[in-house]
Amino acid sequence: MPQGVLPFQLEAEHDKTRITAVAGALPCLELMALAGVLRSADLHVGLRAGVDQGWTDAQFVMALVLLNLLGGDGVSDLETLDGDEGLGAMVRSAELRGLTGSERRRFKRRFRGARPRAFPSASAMFRYLAAFHDEAAEAQRVEGTAFIPLATDALRGLYEVNADFARFVQRRAPQPVATLDQDATLVASDKREALWTYKGFAGYQPLNVYWAEQDLVVHSEFRDGNVPAGFEQLRVLRDAMARLPDGVEKVRLRSDSAGYQTELLRYCAEGRDERFGVIEFAVACNVTPEFKTAVAEVANDEWRPLVRTVNGEERDTGQEWAEICYVPNSLSTRKNGPTYRFLAIREQLKQLDLPGVDEKRELPFPTMEGRDGARFKLFGAVTNMELPGDELIWWHRERCGRSEAVHAVMKHDLACGRLPSAKFGSNAAWWAAMVLAYNVASALKRLVLGGAWAKKRMKAVRFGFINVAARLVCHARQTVLRVCRRSPAFRLLLDAREAVLALAQPPPTET
Repeated sequence: MPQGVLPFQLEAEHDKTRITAVAGALPCLELMALAGVLRSADLHVGLRAGVDQGWTDAQFVMALVLLNLLGGDGVSDLETLDGDEGLGAMVRSAELRGLTGSERRRFKRRFRGARPRAFPSASAMFRYLAAFHDEAAEAQRVEGTAFIPLATDALRGLYEVNADFARFVQRRAPQPVATLDQDATLVASDKREALWTYKGFAGYQPLNVYWAEQDLVVHSEFRDGNVPAGFEQLRVLRDAMARLPDGVEKVRLRSDSAGYQTELLRYCAEGRDERFGVIEFAVACNVTPEFKTAVAEVANDEWRPLVRTVNGEERDTGQEWAEICYVPNSLSTRKNGPTYRFLAIREQLKQLDLPGVDEKRELPFPTMEGRDGARFKLFGAVTNMELPGDELIWWHRERCGRSEAVHAVMKHDLACGRLPSAKFGSNAAWWAAMVLAYNVASALKRLVLGGAWAKKRMKAVRFGFINVAARLVCHARQTVLRVCRRSPAFRLLLDAREAVLALAQPPPTET
């Protein structure tokens, strides 16, 4: 082609050596191979079990995870990944890791003749995702009611792959406490089958259970947009706790007001869980008229300032808190039952009323008047913990910032901002694969890269680590990935591979 604006010509590369634009994918693949993600997918998902030709469950799952990690947001982006020959060589190597000679020969016979692709085609992936959908379950829907189709065996298997990965992380970095943040998020969709959310747009509302200490999503349930966030939260919590790995001794729960349900609170406070007993919790409560009545009985001198400590310096937030004498009848069913503490948080509204505007207008948050006539924004929380009130409030609020950040990563950094299908089951599988990709990315940042990388978003990880150009050369029965020595990522890639090798060592045993 003719020269462009700058004095460069564009030509096709005819060299037989393979080039990749994502050399940082190598430690990602090594981490997944080490954690047994591929074997786990073949073991649990089972859609390709017994089929001796074509792509395996492991290959489909690995393709979906890599699509998320490398920045794709649609099934068609698999074609872009497949065009990276260096990445394809790394993927083929990961597929064969740990296989015996006979298993390798059997694996290679799955494809007739030479295998031209490293990744499934878009059409093959659409067919695979469609296999997660259950039309019989869809037929049970009743118009105008909240309904969650029963998960298929394959979808449950995909979440078992995620549970296996959480076990791997727990073995390498044990945590005795699991603080579970249970929260729903909205995903907009222009699919005709998407149902309307309470926010006034069509979409879906998955419910996630996030393990704060490990930065892992231990469980998630994909839901239609019309399913309330508080629908069957206890069942989802129990499913999540069943997937917690060995070594977790204590569970704590944080939730917004969607978790303010008698059944859930009593289950946690009364120690009904066979494995963990009493579950400590802090849950935002509904500001009912009865709650406001209890708040009104609090004297002004009983309100304490809610102070935030930043870099050792105390800063006033303009909010106050008080413990109130209030327990609804639904929770006080037994004289010797568990103790529930209710906290109120208020913030004075300082803006002036506008002329001509009704003073009794409704605001999008609860309010009430204090004894001196001042108007306050009002919040509430219930807990069974014995922490001082201000510490408990800040601990509970850690859920807000972190879970919202996790949701942002899911929908913007990974591939679930745009769902691929009109079929509910296909979208549920797409979401589950994204959850697994989130956890792989989290383990990569914390256990492999470490340091400041642990809190970086995927945009920074791709720019500084994954998206590195390299040339893959095969010589003397060795495969070499050549990276420019002057690249800032060269040393980082070496350190990352050493960190993965260190993870391959068995964890120390207690003597």
